Parts: sequence; C-alpha cells; structure tokens
Amino acid sequence: MLPWASGPDLVLVGCVKTKRSETNAAKDLYKSRLWRRRRAYAESLECPWYILSAKHGLLDPDKRIEPYDISLNDLRAAARRAWSIRVLSELKSRVPSLRDKLIEIHAGATYVTYGLEEGLREAGATVHRPLARMSGIGRQQAWYREQLRRYGS
Repeated sequence: MLPWASGPDLVLVGCVKTKRSETNAAKDLYKSRLWRRRRAYAESLECPWYILSAKHGLLDPDKRIEPYDISLNDLRAAARRAWSIRVLSELKSRVPSLRDKLIEIHAGATYVTYGLEEGLREAGATVHRPLARMSGIGRQQAWYREQLRRYGS
C-alpha cells in the first residue's frame, strides 16, 4: 500500500541518456540501472504512466521508437519551455481532465521547471515529486529499491 490512500492517477518518468542501438518499445529503449528502477516503480503502481522524452515529448511506453541523442540539458530555455507546452498539450489530449488528478513525476528539474509542473497545477492537478530534493543517482536508486521492496514487485 502506498503512503497515500489510493496512489497516483498518473506517473511521468523522465528518459535517460543511455539507450539501446536499435528500434524498441520506448520502455525497452532506455537501459540504465536508474531507468530500470524508475520503470519497475511506475509499473508497480498499476496506473497509467508515460515517458518524458527530450525528442518525442510525451511517449507511450509501448510506442516503438528509434534511438536518439537529444537532451533537454542541451536546449536553450525557450526550447525547454516549448517542449513543456508540447508535453502538456499531448497529456491533455490523452487525459480528458487533469483536475483533481494526482500526478507523480520522476524526472530531473530540467523536465519540470520550464512550465510542465506549473501547467499541471494550473490544470487542477496535484503534482508529487518524491525525489525532487534527493541528489545523487545512488540515493535515488536506493529509494526505488526500498519502494519496490515495501510496496510492490
């Protein structure tokens, strides 16, 4: 059981740099240890989840895509804001109403500070970023291990 009554309505998971070299379902394209733990955690929640991709915007985990080498960290602020607007638009087209939805985000600050988190809140969603103040990949991986041990797979 999760720490809140019913768990999130939706989970957004940031992509990672390390990718396989061939076309795959998006959830299988990324291949770091952090990615595997983020994915396992999102899947354990048994709610819809999407991948935040620097190139593709909002990705369905099962959508087949080719490898790419684009990072939000390489984009200027205006491009990051445009990316956030795109992701919000794509999300709103898939989820009829974000009002009163609990959305959990597992991604670095670059993914949320250029309008994504603010846009979700403006649409009436509650945003939870459980690792927002946690620095270091090792600490984040330990958090996922503990959550999966405690609540899930």
